[in-house]
Amino acid sequence: MTYKVFMDNPYLKEMNGKITKKEFKDNKSYIQLDKTIFYPDLAGGQPMDFGTINGLEVVKVYEEDETIVHVIKGDIATTRVHMEINWDRRLDLMQQHSGEHILASSFYRLFNATTVGIHIGNELNTIDIKKPHLTENEASQVEYLANKIIQSNFKVKSYYVNHNQLSKIALRKDTTIEDEKIRIVEIDNIDYIACCGTHVSNTGEIGLIKILKWEKYKGNIRVEFVCGIRALKDYSWKNTYINEIGKLLSAKDTDVLNKVNQLNTARETVEKENRFLREELYNIKGELLLKESTVDNNINYIIKEFKDIDLKELNLIASNLNRNQEKLIQIYFIINEEMWQFVIARSKDLDLNLNKIFKDISNKYAIKGGGSPQLIQGVASISDLYSAIDMFKREIKSKF
Repeated sequence: MTYKVFMDNPYLKEMNGKITKKEFKDNKSYIQLDKTIFYPDLAGGQPMDFGTINGLEVVKVYEEDETIVHVIKGDIATTRVHMEINWDRRLDLMQQHSGEHILASSFYRLFNATTVGIHIGNELNTIDIKKPHLTENEASQVEYLANKIIQSNFKVKSYYVNHNQLSKIALRKDTTIEDEKIRIVEIDNIDYIACCGTHVSNTGEIGLIKILKWEKYKGNIRVEFVCGIRALKDYSWKNTYINEIGKLLSAKDTDVLNKVNQLNTARETVEKENRFLREELYNIKGELLLKESTVDNNINYIIKEFKDIDLKELNLIASNLNRNQEKLIQIYFIINEEMWQFVIARSKDLDLNLNKIFKDISNKYAIKGGGSPQLIQGVASISDLYSAIDMFKREIKSKF
């Protein structure tokens, strides 16, 4: 059994210990200690501590029965070791975990919404609350209460009680832990929860809780949030972005949203006008192409070679003609330095599967692509393009 020092003193940054068991494989040491300050990965939903043992990087910490295993890069020859955790990470995780308790308690106190899941990540945290929906006003109320608790600098205490004493404690959430002794984390007579994580001593050490967003998740509400230094960093980059955007728009930070909404409305108007103009342009280009068509067996054929035209534009012209014309076959190919491309289309009234013809011809020539029975497109090698186009013509005309 490993004595978990972090449960009693989460502020201890370094200490000595003794190896009780070691296994060396794949250039890593798997060691067990008589005591440790390293928190194991995802115990109670909390990520592991980073740090070193005898100056060697600890790459993994996990719990196995009553023992904690430390995975270290390299080999340790001594039985006595010196542990040192990354304090910035430990403090960050203490802020996140304690902040989660406060946020969950606030949801419970205001809306009787219990927490059904938590995740403390390396960048963001989430809690899943049993609530059908969450409004902006409700989220603001929860955030306000949580931060008032932080600012009041209440004490955060942890202690053990016997299992049969749980009924005397106003737990926010029932526990499924069956151990004889249960660790309780209490926020100064405000919140009680069974928990094995590391926590701050006073709520003021958390600094700030910020709800970022929320969404429906499996019938509940998943709330994304950050605390402490993470909340400060989040505010910092967002403040910088708002100020920079304000400079671009010649607007105050408080007027940025209004300015962006105005720009978005203007953009939608311009896009609508552009769509109309593009359609007009495609109609004109289509009419010009129709003038170059030839008639064979009462079917119009437009067969044309282009240079330096965008394939997407050619596709739109062909599709537009397909919608507005009958008895029409279009065969276009583009010759440029990058690749040789083609588009072949038919009007809706013609009973012809262009995709099937494409598959037959692709077995004979070096062409790639595909499409639908009504329109196909693709690329071809320089040596095969003209031969493939000629074969498309013959195959199409043979169907009528």
